Amino acid sequence: MPLSRNRKTKIVATLGPASSAPEMVRTLLDTGVDIVRLNFSHGTHEDHATALKRVRAAEQEINRPIGIFADMQGPKLRLGVFENGSIDLKKGMNIRFDLDPAPGNEKRVNLPHPEVIEALEEGADLLFDDGRAHLRITKKGKDFVEAGVIAGKKLMDRKGLNLPNTLLRSSVLTEKDKKDIAAALDMGVEWIALSFVQRPEDVKEARALIGDRARVIVKLEKPSAIKHLEELVEMSDAVMLARGDLGVEIPAEHVPSMQKHVVRACREKGKPVIIATQMLESMVSAPRPTRAEASDVATAIYDGADAVMLSAETATGEYPVEAVSIMSRIAADVEQDELYRKIMDAEHPITKKETSSDAITTAASNVAATLSAAAIVNYTTSGSTALRTARQRPPMPILCLTENLAAARRLQLSYGVYAVHTEDVDNFDDMVSKAVRIAQEHAVADAGERLVITAGVPFGTIGSTNVLRVAKVG
Repeated sequence: MPLSRNRKTKIVATLGPASSAPEMVRTLLDTGVDIVRLNFSHGTHEDHATALKRVRAAEQEINRPIGIFADMQGPKLRLGVFENGSIDLKKGMNIRFDLDPAPGNEKRVNLPHPEVIEALEEGADLLFDDGRAHLRITKKGKDFVEAGVIAGKKLMDRKGLNLPNTLLRSSVLTEKDKKDIAAALDMGVEWIALSFVQRPEDVKEARALIGDRARVIVKLEKPSAIKHLEELVEMSDAVMLARGDLGVEIPAEHVPSMQKHVVRACREKGKPVIIATQMLESMVSAPRPTRAEASDVATAIYDGADAVMLSAETATGEYPVEAVSIMSRIAADVEQDELYRKIMDAEHPITKKETSSDAITTAASNVAATLSAAAIVNYTTSGSTALRTARQRPPMPILCLTENLAAARRLQLSYGVYAVHTEDVDNFDDMVSKAVRIAQEHAVADAGERLVITAGVPFGTIGSTNVLRVAKVG
């Protein structure tokens, strides 16, 4: 039985130099990867196209849909350079940041982002090098700002900049992002992940470029995005809580509670949510995680996340297969805990829409629990039925049968959903017999067990889930 059958939380793995070889791609999928991330902050379009083709080839070999998403770089803000490569910082010293590209010193340095200087106001914070240097704006001019050092010992060339309480008025979609989106869509990815989203307008702009060629993952990594949480979740197709930059821009003690709020908001809306960044960071160079990292992964699963993500651990790390394996084992162990099931059952979202589809999928979860069914089987075209079912976090697998290959690949991101690409049915007898046969073929149910099946009549009609049947596996 595949490892993924032993858990419902999904695993996202980033491909990179350590994991792009064909045999490694196949090994990672066999070990338990459900979704592949292509990080467009690194590599060329040719690199990503090659990686995607290798995933598709492995997908054919294992006969299991694999979703792929392209993660955009977004606007990376960086400092200019210094005459000597760095300067020493002392609390209270003032530094001028301007548009002059000349190498800097202890008095001034280039900040090559006019949109940042325009947006900054007195009192705004500047965080460099993942928060290791903290400065605060004391004066603003037409094309410069001055800032006093609050904390930090050194500032080096081209270090990254975070602006925790400043809203940039420019688009978060850079020219590089626009070219990368076009290339990723031509490659055939299922998802586009948008970085550094600040407000709903950013999502609208991206959707105008993407159209219906892919679904949108909104990455939450800015405090301004958290202020628009409900609206951004509603506008997204999935959400990623990217705790790296977010953890720099908000106090560290707020990150755990923010994670819980984000997961709950996504579950209420029936949108898949990924918890990301530094989950097993030490495994970049070690064969085992720290106990704190194992606890971090477990916490995300106890919170009810749809997926947990590996970044450098699989992209550039020395132990990519081991990282996937331990993450899978942590997920399986948590999901077998009685406390986990109590948490999932206690936080069922309230179904607010009075539609037949909502009513049927909610009823299917209740019936399946009452009968101790082996699985819930969803016939779906767009995937919306499976998303509704996943929102209930049922204790049994959700077997999704769809003739839409793109939908099958996308649904690999959703909690407990095991998608099978297959032809649709056109009558009730076929509906039941096909569900029973595929459930047995994929080791989801054994003879004598029961399945709870949902479908829409007329068959194959999008958004028409209105039938619930109970079937016994022969």
